[in-house]
Amino acid sequence: MRTFNNIYLDYNASTPIAGEVLNEMLPYFREHYGNPSSSHWASDSLKAAIEQARSRVASAIGASPGEVIFTSGGTEANNHALQGVYWAAKQKGNHIITTTVEHPAILNPCAFLESLGAEVTYVEVDRLGRVSPDAIKRAIRKDTILISVMHANSEVGTFQPIEEIAVIAKQYGILMHTDAAQTFGKIPVDVNMLGVDLLSIAGHKLYAPKGVGALYVRNGTKLTSFMHGAGHESGRRAGTENVPYIVGLGKAAELAADYARTNEMHLLKNALREGLLSLFGDKVRFNGDLERSLPNTLHISFLGMVGQDILDQLPEIAASTGSACHSGSYALSPVLRAMGLNEYEGLGAIRFSLGRLTTIQDIKNVIALFQERLGLIK
Repeated sequence: MRTFNNIYLDYNASTPIAGEVLNEMLPYFREHYGNPSSSHWASDSLKAAIEQARSRVASAIGASPGEVIFTSGGTEANNHALQGVYWAAKQKGNHIITTTVEHPAILNPCAFLESLGAEVTYVEVDRLGRVSPDAIKRAIRKDTILISVMHANSEVGTFQPIEEIAVIAKQYGILMHTDAAQTFGKIPVDVNMLGVDLLSIAGHKLYAPKGVGALYVRNGTKLTSFMHGAGHESGRRAGTENVPYIVGLGKAAELAADYARTNEMHLLKNALREGLLSLFGDKVRFNGDLERSLPNTLHISFLGMVGQDILDQLPEIAASTGSACHSGSYALSPVLRAMGLNEYEGLGAIRFSLGRLTTIQDIKNVIALFQERLGLIK
């Protein structure tokens, strides 16, 4: 039996910290240790570093620096967007529109707001995981204050028609938010081309550290603060800034365009798809929109099998499954269920997400591992 090195194909879950990012962060652990809110020499370099990072993030998404708020990650950014709009716009209404395939960092805050009196419409998606702009439009009410739709689905990779939905939102005077955690760093993300008022970023999807993110807030957008305390982030987000991590996010944002490798990701993704198709034939089904999806994401159902059982036989491969195990039984992913997959189709799902360090040899080794451990079953 051949020996294989470990292969990481779970970049949608988390990325490694890029070397350039880490190198830029290190001085802010060692030499620059003051509090950026202080008014003496030890804070000057920290204030400058934060503003440089803010400018880098803003430039990468087509925003102005004053429109960027640093957060503890994508989850906080999403919570700030949803709760901030809810509290700021309560006099206008309390209705929010989202989709059935959003990340828990959207769905759970929506459920929380419902417990406070908000009304949320969860618009269904099609078999590819895509929401219809017309369905969003039909869900709009006089009291709708916010539409929140993710830029791309984190499981199956399908892009959502954000630009079209944002046009509809603008026609009705409704704020538009998108969770761009899975797209920023993989494809170009421009807030003006998208037409959104709020956009969330997560550092650890972007080769920056875990525990840092950002929320874009278009100038003029009314948003109640989510974190309360002292007047950090121009009074918009309390809490002493995590300078090393903010510096890292800024550098990662600066590198995003150069390191996206979009075309190469497509080639590697297609090589993996073709290799598994040659082994398993009609025993596999590819989920999501293969044409309009993240260039690095391949979501496959191995029909009649269980995804975790497959990965248990391939311990060298780090990937994610489309099901969760509870007391020995498996539950279908809510995203796949919302897309209309049944348990036969969905329990065998595995998400392979490629990244900057993925090579063609990695792909060849994955195919070899499947062939050696699971055999030809088509």
